[in-house]
Order: sequence, then C-alpha cells, then structure tokens
Amino acid sequence: MRAPLWEFTGVIEAPPDRVAALMAVRPGPVGPDNLWLMSDSLPGGVVSGGPGRFRVSLPSLPSRAMTIEADDGFVAAQGGWWYRGEYRLEPHPEGSRLVHRVFNVARRGRWAVPMANRFFIGFEARGRTGMSGLLARVGERLGCGTRLE
Repeated sequence: MRAPLWEFTGVIEAPPDRVAALMAVRPGPVGPDNLWLMSDSLPGGVVSGGPGRFRVSLPSLPSRAMTIEADDGFVAAQGGWWYRGEYRLEPHPEGSRLVHRVFNVARRGRWAVPMANRFFIGFEARGRTGMSGLLARVGERLGCGTRLE
C-alpha cells in the first residue's frame, strides 16, 4: 500500500487492552459495544460478516456498504471508490497511542481523487479536529486523559 494521504495520532492514558475493547467488531448494530470507535461516523450502521472481514450497511446509503477489516488493535474501513481509513493501536509509555491513517486506494484514476473530492480543501484541519474529538470521547468513555500529537 502507498503512503497515507494523512496521518493523525493521539495518546490515550489507558492500557492498550482497554482501548482495544472500543475497536471490537462483531455482527449486529454499531453502538456502545460494537465498532464504538467509529460509531459517530457510522450512525445506524449494521455490521455483518466476520471474523476479520465485515460489511457495514448504512441506512443513509442503502445501495453502498463499507468494508471493515479488524484484528487485535487494528480496524480499517474502506468504502467508495478511493477511501480507506485505518486505526492502529500501539503501546506508548503513557498508555496507548492511536494512529489514524487515510489512504487513497483508487484502482483507476488515483490522480483524480484530490481533484474530484473538493472536501480535500481543509481535510487535514478537519481530520485533526475529528481526531481531537475522538480522543475526547475515548477519554470520557475510559475515564482517562488524552492528547493529540
């Protein structure tokens, strides 16, 4: 796979096993005990398949499903013609480090992705804001400190 378009990282003052529980994926509705880490971006989503590879159907996009890959401390979501977002959990001296990477996985017309997606303007700033919000939610859920790197 090519280098990520963007990478956002944060520190969570909790051991990796506690944070990994928020990344758990199983068939059923997305919610507090299933794909919680992505639940804000997958409202109303329903997970099917597994183990290791899943599909998430969204009521807002009934004709499209997102593919989810999951392993211990790793979750990737791929959908549309170009997008792949990966979350990887790593040990850190203060607890855990969460790394979010965004990739362009278009098979054809890779070069056109930035031109075709106007939202790229400001995406890095929105990504940092989104990662900060996610870290705050994780900290609230686990009762620990977090910070964006």
